[in-house]
Amino acid sequence: MKILIMGAGKMGAFFADVLSFEHEVAMFDKDPNRLRFTFNTLRFSSLEEVKEFAPDLLINAVTIKYTIQAFKEVLPYLPERCIISDIASVKTGLPEFYQEVKRPFVSTHPMFGPTFANLSDLSTQNTIIISESDHLGKVFFKDLYSRLHLNIFEYSFKEHDETIAYSLSIPFASTLVFASVMKHQDAPGTTFKKHMNIARGLLSEDDYLLTEILFNPHTPQQLEDIQKQLSVLQDMVSKKDATGMIKYLDAIREKLK
Repeated sequence: MKILIMGAGKMGAFFADVLSFEHEVAMFDKDPNRLRFTFNTLRFSSLEEVKEFAPDLLINAVTIKYTIQAFKEVLPYLPERCIISDIASVKTGLPEFYQEVKRPFVSTHPMFGPTFANLSDLSTQNTIIISESDHLGKVFFKDLYSRLHLNIFEYSFKEHDETIAYSLSIPFASTLVFASVMKHQDAPGTTFKKHMNIARGLLSEDDYLLTEILFNPHTPQQLEDIQKQLSVLQDMVSKKDATGMIKYLDAIREKLK
């Protein structure tokens, strides 16, 4: 199969690496400098090269802010048979776009990133395939993700964004709050160092990615839940309510089982 990957970032490079030994893979990026270290992959920096390549599948791995724009720019250069796909963390606007262009599509979301995941062992990581996707596209990605030993879940577009609001918005917001109030420690404890490493990893991600995830329409409710729990915790700490704190900790332990 001929596969075109748009965007030579972390995830684009990951997909090129895992696909290039079984498929004819090309990578397109407007900045030729970003293509320098691609391996076993054709390198394109013009859309005319894309047209000549005539891919069977397009994987759109550009920055989330430009996902739909990138689709619009490349569509005139793709054959009609080409399945278009995205790996966006937030699917806002994509259902409407796919309905408008009337092309076979598949939308997935690998629930891991090169920053934190051990790419040599993804058996503890998850991925989502959108149920409204084209059948052949879903078959391709199910096979790929199965061979990577990922845990595969199938959600609708709506269910996906609700899940992301919970599973990403909460830890992202909590990490940002920690980083915003932390002070330099000459002799940090183990827990502090772990949180610091998470914060540094998170803030090394693309700003637009973080923004779009936090701007998920379902995020405000999650932030309200965090604020409520902070108020409960602050009240117990202020009152030195040891009995209440023990009950609170027991309730949390129960949720973690």
